[in-house]
Amino acid sequence: MTNALFLIATACALAYLPLTSHGAGAVRSILKTLSVAVLAVIAAQSGAPFLLILALAFCALGDALLSRESDATFMAGIGAFATGHLAYIGLFLSHPASDAALILEKPGYFWSLILLGIVVVTLLPPRAGDLKWPVLGYIPIILGMGITVLALPETGALRWALPAALSFIASDLILATEKFLLPVDHPSRRFTSYLVWVLYWGAQAGLLIAFL
Repeated sequence: MTNALFLIATACALAYLPLTSHGAGAVRSILKTLSVAVLAVIAAQSGAPFLLILALAFCALGDALLSRESDATFMAGIGAFATGHLAYIGLFLSHPASDAALILEKPGYFWSLILLGIVVVTLLPPRAGDLKWPVLGYIPIILGMGITVLALPETGALRWALPAALSFIASDLILATEKFLLPVDHPSRRFTSYLVWVLYWGAQAGLLIAFL
């Protein structure tokens, strides 16, 4: 059953890929939401940690909201994803193998994220208009997810957690750059939406694999 559900989630993700640059639509929203919602079902059926199920469920809700592409649903989507990231943070720190001391063993990674946060806070909020405060609140949460994943040992399936978290951060960074920084006619807009989706869904699938 788990393998069949994962194939369904993958099929939805692949079917959504060519629609990433299209406008809002029912089929687009359904495929985007199911791509992660089915991963949450897999986690629930497999007896995965509750926080993993919660994180995937809130991210699926965020996908449903963001797929509508309005400022109101964007703000609600940010809230859903922020909750999902907080659940991931809790998951990383509460895992039996978690050790906060491991975070200090990768100072280069830690300080790179801190520097990234400073750059992002400097660039994005002033250009986010009415979304300034939700964006400003979201930034430390996503970076916190990237920092706390370092508390997990890179052994067994858990080795998937770090690259998955990095992929998640990269997808959010590219999405924010596209929405707030790139001119409407910038040529890179032709492929950024595809890259965001591949990185994002790959991150969710990677985190599921890490904790099953």
